Amino acid sequence: MAFLLTHMKLLSPLLLRRFWQGIGWFGIVLLLYLSLTPQPPEIPVEEGDKIGHSLAYAVLMFWWAQLLVSAPERRWLATALIALGIAIEYVQGWTGWRTFDYFDMLADLIGVAIGWLLAVPRTPSVLALVGRLQIFSRS
Repeated sequence: MAFLLTHMKLLSPLLLRRFWQGIGWFGIVLLLYLSLTPQPPEIPVEEGDKIGHSLAYAVLMFWWAQLLVSAPERRWLATALIALGIAIEYVQGWTGWRTFDYFDMLADLIGVAIGWLLAVPRTPSVLALVGRLQIFSRS
């Protein structure tokens, strides 16, 4: 983590934004992998997979909402994430090793809503805070 923070000091605002996007795309790829792998990690509580769905979609919505701040962009993002969750469920049903579940779709929707509610403007912008930390560390 110290390595990451040290090198983030060198990022311009544009590079910081691209770095943020890169991590966001990594999150989407990770979501796809974990959603389609034959043996996903288990959360050892009742309905743990639903918690995992909600958490994953909340994190993705919150992460991308740091970049997409206008209401139309947020609506597009929420719609895209919900559509992704629905599409993944259909693909899971076709795999033969995963199952289709409407409640997973509901958990995805709940996660998107939580991520939206926790994002800017109700909470500080994490991306802006990182940018400010860079400015202070350069002086």
